[in-house]
Amino acid sequence: MRAWSVLLVLCGAIFLEGIDVAMLNVALPAIRADLGLSTGVLSGVVSAYVLGYGGFMLLGGRAADLLGRRRMFLSWLVVFLAFSGLGGLATEGWMLLAARFATGVAAAFLAPAGLALVTGHFPEGPQRTRALGVYAGTAAGGFSLGLVAGGLLTSIGWRWVFFAPVVLATLILIAAVPLLRDDGPRPPRAIFDLAGAVTVTTGMLLLVYGVVRLEHGLTAGTLAVFALAATALALFVAIERRAAAPLVRLAILRSPSLVRTNLVALLFLASFAGFQFMVTLYLQELRGWSPLQTGLAMLVVGIDTVLAPTLTPWLVDRFGTGRVLFGGVASAVAAYSLFLPVAPDRTYAAMLPGLLLLGLAFALSYGPLTMAATDGVDEPEHGLAGGLLYTSIQFGTALGIAGVTALSTAGGMDGIRAGLVLPVVAAAAALGVTAVGLRRTPPSAPPPGGDVPSARSSASR
Repeated sequence: MRAWSVLLVLCGAIFLEGIDVAMLNVALPAIRADLGLSTGVLSGVVSAYVLGYGGFMLLGGRAADLLGRRRMFLSWLVVFLAFSGLGGLATEGWMLLAARFATGVAAAFLAPAGLALVTGHFPEGPQRTRALGVYAGTAAGGFSLGLVAGGLLTSIGWRWVFFAPVVLATLILIAAVPLLRDDGPRPPRAIFDLAGAVTVTTGMLLLVYGVVRLEHGLTAGTLAVFALAATALALFVAIERRAAAPLVRLAILRSPSLVRTNLVALLFLASFAGFQFMVTLYLQELRGWSPLQTGLAMLVVGIDTVLAPTLTPWLVDRFGTGRVLFGGVASAVAAYSLFLPVAPDRTYAAMLPGLLLLGLAFALSYGPLTMAATDGVDEPEHGLAGGLLYTSIQFGTALGIAGVTALSTAGGMDGIRAGLVLPVVAAAAALGVTAVGLRRTPPSAPPPGGDVPSARSSASR
């Protein structure tokens, strides 16, 4: 019973992260109108969070393994709470940018610690599969239900998009302090690889910044940023090869299953982020819908909140992670394809099948990706594995938004149609990567007791 109470608290935290991002996206037009922000600063409000999240994620994941998952979770939940509140008090664009960057950094330490705490409280097998299904479903539900919550709160005042997470984070913190215990094994003496931490964080920050700059095209400045990022990351690799206690054990990246899992996560989230951005512009700027109407229109995507913790674990036990993931990504390809013939007068009834398929895609994909992130990875490195997964998710989100922005420069209906091509292409690429995993894995009988196959034998990874 205690373990499931812990899961409830951790689900609250991952839901908080998802709903925070989604609510802000709906509130952007109202924020621009109130603070008089330029398009560049408004885009930066989203990018600043991604920059902090993606830039510090690997450091956050390893810090959880070395310094304690409970300690990292509780400490950075306080930081998340504080800077979300400061964002709601912002009166200038730079204040909002700083608050969002700090919130992203807090999420970078919070998310992998939370995932490692889930795996630490549930033994490998059906219990962990069910727990991860609930956890991933809650995360996915935060993305979809956040659109509705954002619409409701923005209709009251956009600052509530920042204040509401403060209330939720406070409740989670009060419940987490007595419940959480640090079950993850740690080195007897944590030696922190400072040189590795500085170089990888610098490299990741530059890399994410370069991706964000792609919205404005592949300029000489953007190429220079990528070159600096490559230099910093190359230096990081050289340091890790010689470090007595490396921040990232490079051998973990030699696993084909791990690489495939993270590549699918990147492509899947790139397709969703690009689609969400385009559909929001289509409904609000071309159709004149309010933020609340937009959120309610996307509410059906939230069926993943019900399906992910109930249907997905059963399907994984029966068919294996790979086949379930393949079905989920195939549903995403179908969902985005149904939106390609979008028109200025398209009815909601015509949009509904695609949105329902998208909810099914999240239900069948997000959970298996979360399960695959740590499956086959030694327990002391679950924080690092979680950091890799969430890094891929953030890079995918940044790439998706940058990509559709670049494709939709024509503006109007033509721009929307051009931008909606990218989600189809990205999801199709994710489907191809998933299929490679299926082809390379020999068929095997389900393990006794319904345990999910490990990363070395699972069809997806």
